[in-house]
Amino acid sequence: MKVFNLHCEHQHAFEGWFASSDDFDAQIAGNQVQCPVCGSTHVAKALSAPRLNLGAEPPLQQSAVMPTPQQMQALYLRLAREIVAGTEDVGAQFAEEARRIHYKEAPERGIRGLTSKAEAEALEDEGIKVLPMPFADLLKNPLQ
Repeated sequence: MKVFNLHCEHQHAFEGWFASSDDFDAQIAGNQVQCPVCGSTHVAKALSAPRLNLGAEPPLQQSAVMPTPQQMQALYLRLAREIVAGTEDVGAQFAEEARRIHYKEAPERGIRGLTSKAEAEALEDEGIKVLPMPFADLLKNPLQ
């Protein structure tokens, strides 16, 4: 497994894991590597120090590293994009459509939209699970 430090044309830094250097090259050539912050496929390797395995015993404990704010932002944006890509926007008809799906009056699918807090609580009382999505506006104007 190869781990590369990568960056996009907007200098967003992130990490990529690949089966081999050839696998990395093939994915780059096929525009399959994408920046998790802005979605750019113009990605390149950043300079990094090599890891040398000189036969030393592995440490008993691994150190934990907190993600940087930039890494957290990249993960947050990636999650938001995945949710948007996998759901249908039903706008202000969210509560009505959620009920129709719950009561099998409409095809089952992931939806997103707008509703009041009171209406969301009423849906929960009916056994219809809803999840607030506070990042809808963020996706309209993604950071570069």
